[in-house]
Parts: sequence; C-alpha cells; structure tokens
Amino acid sequence: MSDRLSLALAAVLYAARTSRDLSAAALAERSGVSRTMIGKIERGEAQPTAALLGRLSGALGMTLSELVARAEGTGGRLVRAADQPTWTDPDSGYRRRAVSPDPGGPLELVEIHLPAGARIAYPTESYAFLHHQIWVLTGTLHFEEGEVLHELGVGDCLQLGSPQPCAYVNPTDHDCRYLVALARRS
Repeated sequence: MSDRLSLALAAVLYAARTSRDLSAAALAERSGVSRTMIGKIERGEAQPTAALLGRLSGALGMTLSELVARAEGTGGRLVRAADQPTWTDPDSGYRRRAVSPDPGGPLELVEIHLPAGARIAYPTESYAFLHHQIWVLTGTLHFEEGEVLHELGVGDCLQLGSPQPCAYVNPTDHDCRYLVALARRS
C-alpha cells in the first residue's frame, strides 16, 4: 500500500480499534475479518477493499465515510467539492466521496460511483446503527437487501428496512452514480 490515504486509513483503523480497547482478535471476531488481515491492513501491508472496510467500520460502530474522513483529516462546517475525501476500492473500482462536512455526525451524505458489472457486499453489522437511504443519480442499481432485490433507476430512492446483509450491484455495462444518506439510529 503506497498512497497517502491508504496509509492514513491504516492508522485510523488501528487508532479506532485501540481506543475501544479491542485486540485484533476481538475485532476479527466482531467483523469476520481475519486477525492476520487486520494486522496487514493496520501495518499498511495490504490495501483493504470496500467490503473489508465496511465490515471493520461496522464492527467498530463507525461508518465507512467516517473512516475515510478521519484519514483525510477533514473538519469544519464547510467542505469544498475539491476537498471532499474520495476513496477507491482497489478490487472493483468502486469510488466513494464523503460529501458531508461532519462525518460521523447526525447526517452523512456519500456519493458513490459504481463501475459497470461491479458488486459490493456488506454484512448486517454495517447497517446496524444507521438509517440508510439510496438515491440513484445516473444509471441502474440493483440493491440486494437480504433475500429482496430492489431494481432502481434514475431518480428512484430506497429507504432500507431492518439491518441485514446487503449488496450494491451494477448489472449494466455503464457506470452508476448514487447518493447515500446515513443517519445514526437513536
């Protein structure tokens, strides 16, 4: 792992884990990610995928946006478009831009570019502490919510139900762009 954001993500994950007094083994048990992989990520020896970061952030009680923004060191009430942290999944090309000025705050907005043919899956834990809505801006998105498949087109907005394993799927040969709105459950 060589880019600055990836190294910063490694440091943020380590800090989040240790500040919660979790061992790597405890985080592995909570997240389903092996202790070996957690160690490699925290040492900057492996670049995590969106699915891995989703599992780890959920197990730490954080959103993926919060992890990325902490790594970028953003803050304040205004964040200019050019300064909004962007992270790209090394496996799928999935690109996530944290739009909100206050990641981890009461409301987060995240813009996603999902490449043609990509599929990104997240476990139940990623959604356990969040209300979640998806608004499709361009393209087609299939959203797998447990056993239910939602087929979404431009302008469609879906509010997620009770937390369960989910997957974002772009079944087409064109990129899809959508906005995710996240709010913490009380």
